[in-house]
Amino acid sequence: MDNRPFYHKLYADLIRDKYPDKMPDCSGYLQKENWTALDVIQVNELLFGSKTRTGLSIDKKHRAYDKESIQQILLYQQNNMLNNNELANKYGLSRNTLAKWKKLYPDLCGQSETVPDK
Repeated sequence: MDNRPFYHKLYADLIRDKYPDKMPDCSGYLQKENWTALDVIQVNELLFGSKTRTGLSIDKKHRAYDKESIQQILLYQQNNMLNNNELANKYGLSRNTLAKWKKLYPDLCGQSETVPDK
């Protein structure tokens, strides 16, 4: 069983009660049952706007990405031909995190895992 919160219900209640004017912007997300980490971040930005640089550094400590979200981010990088620095700025990640993901999931970013010669 997955121990993640049921984001669909949380955000549906939040939008219904506090932000009914944002319902059209978020309707695509509210139709999904299972949300990825990217879905949560994008709906959060729709509701609360993007954070300043100082506010962003606090939020980054509490983010967790599932494999599907990591795959979406790495595919976005490939499709838009971004380097790690550009991608890190877009998603508020560190370049080291991106490099780590590429090492952990070489199949997701289209790289084959290479074994150094001894």
